[in-house]
Amino acid sequence: MDALARQPVLRRLADPLFLAILVIVALMAIGEFVSPGFARGDQIMSLLVVSAILGIVAAGQNLVVIGGREGIDLSVGALISLGAVLSGNVMNGEDSGILPAILFTGAVTFLIGIVSGLGITLLRIPPLVMTLGMMTVIQGALIVVSRGIPSGNAAPALTSFVVRPLVFGIPGILFLWALLALAMWFLLRRTSFGYALYAMGSNERAAILSGRRVGRLRILLYGLSGLLAGLSGFCLLGYTVNSFISVGDQYVLPSIIAVVIGGTSLAGGSGNYIGTAAGAIALTVLQSVLTTLEIDFWGRQVIFGAVLLLLMLMYGRQSRLRA
Repeated sequence: MDALARQPVLRRLADPLFLAILVIVALMAIGEFVSPGFARGDQIMSLLVVSAILGIVAAGQNLVVIGGREGIDLSVGALISLGAVLSGNVMNGEDSGILPAILFTGAVTFLIGIVSGLGITLLRIPPLVMTLGMMTVIQGALIVVSRGIPSGNAAPALTSFVVRPLVFGIPGILFLWALLALAMWFLLRRTSFGYALYAMGSNERAAILSGRRVGRLRILLYGLSGLLAGLSGFCLLGYTVNSFISVGDQYVLPSIIAVVIGGTSLAGGSGNYIGTAAGAIALTVLQSVLTTLEIDFWGRQVIFGAVLLLLMLMYGRQSRLRA
């Protein structure tokens, strides 16, 4: 009986979403203990806004990782920076420039992602190498074009949408994030695109033999990752108001860790976005707690890296528990 009673507990502990929620609650409790008021309603809302920016770029990373072939997009940080710079210069502080800014930024970052996908698919360049190279190219181009000087400003309406309450005290970006989560769930679980994506990530050769257009799908994945990174940069500009060329660098590692926390295997073929969204919130709360404890940036990076390694070790254990 004891063994039977333990099985539901073990299954629950093997659920990445449950673990992510448990981590969020524990971190909030620690933050409240260290700094009373950490878990206030307005503070929680601010943490969710920051989580949304990470969650948007993590959505693209999620798609790439599920697609398999050791797919990780290291260019997302540079694409976020590019998205923020392009958006800021197109709108230049004017509300009338919001729509042109998001359309132009989305088109450019989507096409850059497509180029990465073409290199990975047609030239057979490993994803890490291709996206690392693309990251370097984008960063170099940003330095040349901007000369290292911040340029462009967010429109007042964009800033209000990101940081100020829209309905029931909830900022607009959180509604956008909720719509993205719903779209990701529908895309992955209710469309032929999602079925093909999981099939490709699980066994690419079998997917090809079953008639899946694996090459086109993989190219599209990197295009979508670029598009979502650009959208994240657009929203980040609304949060920071001004843009600078390295603003997105801090999102590369967290976007990968958020995906892993959510239970997506880096081997591909499994995972979902709801877990990734919870992972984004957990990481944001962790970063806020570390900041409250006055741990330097390099210390936070060390902890993030250690968390990623720990998750990699735990993933195999979770797989055995599920079995």
